[in-house]
Amino acid sequence: MADKNDDSASTGGAFRPQNRKKLTQRELNMLPPSQRSKYLAYEDPPKSAALAMANSKKRVQERMKAEKERFRNENAIDEEREKYSQLIGQLKAAEARNRLRIMRLHYQNNRAEEIRHLISCQPTAIKAVRLQAMVPPIPEKKSPGDSLDKLERSRIESILEDENGLTINRDLS
Repeated sequence: MADKNDDSASTGGAFRPQNRKKLTQRELNMLPPSQRSKYLAYEDPPKSAALAMANSKKRVQERMKAEKERFRNENAIDEEREKYSQLIGQLKAAEARNRLRIMRLHYQNNRAEEIRHLISCQPTAIKAVRLQAMVPPIPEKKSPGDSLDKLERSRIESILEDENGLTINRDLS
């Protein structure tokens, strides 16, 4: 009885199938191959086989660990590539903005130079002053914008929407 308890304690309390009858090596060799394989299926493997299985399991675990490490390294490399490509994209966008700014300035300078030339080529000073007043060489940077506040804007909109003119037509008699 104590023998069974020791076996269950060593396996962690789980049921472990085993052969009821113990055969000697000679009796085992005399069995047909199918019965021998059935008998050996419930026996503990020999030390060499257990060592081979342990080594095999260890190799599989090391291979899995190496695979995980390689996968982590690839992800790190992918993240670095993504950061690098984002940085390159930002640099290219900045260069494009700079090229546009330079082209805009070049266009404005050429236009101003051409208008100055037209003004200087006028036959009389009065015509030159008029042309300069109508077409300034450098446009004003300040846009006129909206000079109306909300109250004035709503008043103008109500006047425009009034089809009968009741808002502005008054009898003063």
